[in-house]
Amino acid sequence: MSLQDIVSSTFFAESHSGRWRPERVARKCARLAQRPANRQARGVARHTGSAAPDAPGAHAGGAHPIERAHLRVPERPSPPVLRYAPSPAAAHLVRHYWVPVWEIPDGQAWEQHVLQYPCCLVVVAGGDDPYERFYGVVRGLSKVSLAGRGWVVGTVLQPGVGWLLGQALTAPGAPGWSVAAITDAWVPLGTLAGPWPGVIAAVRDAVAADPHDPGAHRRAITSIETALLAEVTLDEQASLVDAVVAAVETDPDLLRVSQLAERFAMSQRSLQRLTVRRLGLSPHWLIQRRRLHEAAERLRAGHADLAALAAYLGYADQAHFTRDFRTITGHTPADFRDRAGRAAHQEPEPSTPF
Repeated sequence: MSLQDIVSSTFFAESHSGRWRPERVARKCARLAQRPANRQARGVARHTGSAAPDAPGAHAGGAHPIERAHLRVPERPSPPVLRYAPSPAAAHLVRHYWVPVWEIPDGQAWEQHVLQYPCCLVVVAGGDDPYERFYGVVRGLSKVSLAGRGWVVGTVLQPGVGWLLGQALTAPGAPGWSVAAITDAWVPLGTLAGPWPGVIAAVRDAVAADPHDPGAHRRAITSIETALLAEVTLDEQASLVDAVVAAVETDPDLLRVSQLAERFAMSQRSLQRLTVRRLGLSPHWLIQRRRLHEAAERLRAGHADLAALAAYLGYADQAHFTRDFRTITGHTPADFRDRAGRAAHQEPEPSTPF
């Protein structure tokens, strides 16, 4: 049975029986999406384990997605970051939360470089430069400069949730809204209809007195989760988008858009329309971003044979790999490996269950 058959049959049966549970569809989609394709050895050992890389407590190769996406090198210091898994009730809406707190000496600015996942973000920041934003995905390299004193309570939404939450930016029933409208951009969180002005105030009330207090973080996160659970209900296409992203992120043998479309019994054109509207991104972007994340992780671990790594990632040759990696990150693979290796002695970012 194809993924579309599973989604359609489950949606029909449960919606007509009054038992519509979008998280069930998401689980079924994910099981189908993670069925292993025929694998061919490319000279580099695969990650083991079947858990999706963003499942709380189980990440491919042992790396948390924040650590995978965060391009840390010695000349760009980073503040410590507490990470929290969503509660079980909100796991179908949220990938994870992150809470950095910093106090940077006068005259300095710490620029953070991140290869974002295909997920919209809800961010409330406090300190010297407070703001509240709903972010789309930055397709290139995301750069954020930290200075002075501050903190952030950030929410990484599941891929399919951004479009649903963004509907609050349009008039009720307005057709045709796409997440592409906020790709490489953001809007003030308070412009979203619904409970968000109150959520912003609740997060600030919880965290401002002691940004280092995990109890304050949990109170802030509870405010965010309560709003998301009240405002967002997954639909069929959201579950499908989540499954498409999970397939790309967990199967390194998915190297071409045609393979991805075949996996989900869709035409390439239909897949393109789905991901552009619901994610603001192309299927090709999803595959390339997965390859760059894995490249950064392996280079950080000191992978020496760049030609073998390029072949493993599906590039035609090392030159193509080097060009892609440098275009997005600003580093050649060899340069990033050497710089990231010097940062490897730093303490790992802490992770805390919710």
